[in-house]
Amino acid sequence: MRIMKRFALAASATALALTMGAVAMDNAQAQEKLKLTIASEGAYPPFNTLTPDGKLEGFDIDIAKALCEEMKAECTFVAQEWDGAIPALQAGKFDAYIASMSITEERQKQVDFSNKYYNTPPAIAAPKDTDIKGVTKEDLAGKTIGVQGSTTHANYSEQTYTDSEIKSYPTADEYRLDLANGRLDAANDDIVTLQEWLNTDAGACCKIVGTITPVIEIHGPGAGVAIKKGRPELVEKFNEAIAAIRANGKYKEINDKYFDFDAYGGES
Repeated sequence: MRIMKRFALAASATALALTMGAVAMDNAQAQEKLKLTIASEGAYPPFNTLTPDGKLEGFDIDIAKALCEEMKAECTFVAQEWDGAIPALQAGKFDAYIASMSITEERQKQVDFSNKYYNTPPAIAAPKDTDIKGVTKEDLAGKTIGVQGSTTHANYSEQTYTDSEIKSYPTADEYRLDLANGRLDAANDDIVTLQEWLNTDAGACCKIVGTITPVIEIHGPGAGVAIKKGRPELVEKFNEAIAAIRANGKYKEINDKYFDFDAYGGES
């Protein structure tokens, strides 16, 4: 009888140990942080830029860090040139691209997007002594317009300013240099990044001629987090995090660090 009791007690102790071990393992797994690699361009101030020591910073980066914190994710940040961003994302070189990438129908065929995290209008910049009076096709007829390639601004310019020469550049810095040096008549980009440049010594040459009314079919609803297709759970996590930082004031805190208006662009 004593042997049977001892056996029963031993069995119970073993079962309890196994149960406690399983619970501990579940808790450890639950507490394990989501690990993500986030890429950004690093050449589009004030949204994203690289410091001399190679550190990414800017509005996109601060928003990305806030989203990571909200998702309780451990995030590593890497720089990725704009032109190769979608192929690199598709190849799994990083988990998300947060670099002011507009959500467009064409891009949605290649990658998935979160909901928008900002939406600011495009604009035309030109030298201060320009004879350009507005932003219509007629206003820019015969002019040479600089754009960053593979952007909504490039697409809009090519489709709208058909009586103009459109010159495409790998980065915004390169079209800005040509505009400042008189090799371009105008440039088309987001008004925020244009104004940021105009406020520097390098941009003192030029001014904003006017803003462009966004065309939803070209410009999309705003900039979103680009994510490799097949990861709907990650898309949802980003959507929930964007909504959370909008609600808890973190978005406004970051927004007000860079802008004197709400870059989100309305609740649409």
